[in-house]
Amino acid sequence: MTTAEGFRVLDEKSLREYIKATPSLASKLGTHELDNLDIKEVGDGNLNFVYIIISPSGSLVIKQAVPYIRLIGESWPMTKERSYFEATALKRQHDLSPEHVPEVYHFDRTMSLIGMRYIEPPHIILRKGLIAGVEYPLLAEHMSEFMANTLFYTSLLYLTTTQHKSAVAEFCANVEICRLTEQVVFSDPYKISEFNRWTSPFLDTDVEAIRNDKILKLEVAELKSKFCEKTQALIHGDLHTSSVMVTQDSTQVIDPEFAFYGPMGFDIGAFIGNLFLAYFAQDGHVDQGNDRKAYKAWILDTIANTWNLFYKKFTSLWDIHKEGPGEAYLHEIYNDLELRELVKQKYMMDLFHDSLGFAAAKMIRRIVGVAHVEDFESISDLVKRSDCERRALDFAKNLMKKRRNFNTIIDVISVA
Repeated sequence: MTTAEGFRVLDEKSLREYIKATPSLASKLGTHELDNLDIKEVGDGNLNFVYIIISPSGSLVIKQAVPYIRLIGESWPMTKERSYFEATALKRQHDLSPEHVPEVYHFDRTMSLIGMRYIEPPHIILRKGLIAGVEYPLLAEHMSEFMANTLFYTSLLYLTTTQHKSAVAEFCANVEICRLTEQVVFSDPYKISEFNRWTSPFLDTDVEAIRNDKILKLEVAELKSKFCEKTQALIHGDLHTSSVMVTQDSTQVIDPEFAFYGPMGFDIGAFIGNLFLAYFAQDGHVDQGNDRKAYKAWILDTIANTWNLFYKKFTSLWDIHKEGPGEAYLHEIYNDLELRELVKQKYMMDLFHDSLGFAAAKMIRRIVGVAHVEDFESISDLVKRSDCERRALDFAKNLMKKRRNFNTIIDVISVA
């Protein structure tokens, strides 16, 4: 398809020509090697076309957004302008956390096309590693660092209100993607929707219970309001375990097309919530000789370490920049040590409770909403799968309703 404004969906043949005509891409692959390109389409996501291009002297990834949701088809239109926000967020997050975000080589707004670093094997999608029972000793360290850097430096703890408002205004235009999240995370799971699905008939009564749970609906309304109204920092917006690629010593965060200025807890909660989903799915992946008990303990340790290291790194950045440009807490007002500690404790406790609420919302939607997770879907025995899902649902509902009662991440883990 070609549209009037010059956008066309590329295939392997037209992509070759596009690369040849684009110096910033051709140079990464070696200008003499452009007839020897190995091109593979690998988009297993819900939204985009993704190509890996390898030449004898280089490699890169091309990601093209199309004007509909690939998972559903042209019946569910979706702005391809999302690629502008993805490219902008990738560049900003790469600047703030270069070890953990791939570099962008090229962006073409007309074509909704991003050329970026190819995250080479043996990197795999974290979710697949969690299903396979692989431990990643540096995961909590790396993810807490990514979140601390990207969230702190885009918040009013570091920015002036002028800088912050200008950035908020730019990302407000990613409204269509935000509305998708509002629908699939905060609305559809709590009502009858044609897009919802679940492991039926085993979870039928659980799904009905969610729709009839008044307290849960009160809580999810508050979380939706925070998501829509709280422009705290530049968030990734879709930070689940399939947006992270890993090896034993590398962690790379990809796919920030849902990025906007929103509540920090939405990113922290998305990541932690998906680790809890992996935890509850483990019993469905037990086989002879591996009861997965040690691995479940590792996941819980990773959840605890992620939050605790994030807390440490984030507050440390705050301390370093306490006399910096940030206008949330002006130094001449908050220069008393005791007062600064009180401010930090309050801010971090609020953030903790936000993170728990959003973690719960993300868990619930992955079990009863439109888009499910491979952690559960790869359990072929439906009775076993629904048992795992029910335990995750019960935990998530309790977490959402009682999140303010938890003061530490260890308290949360103790009820999992």
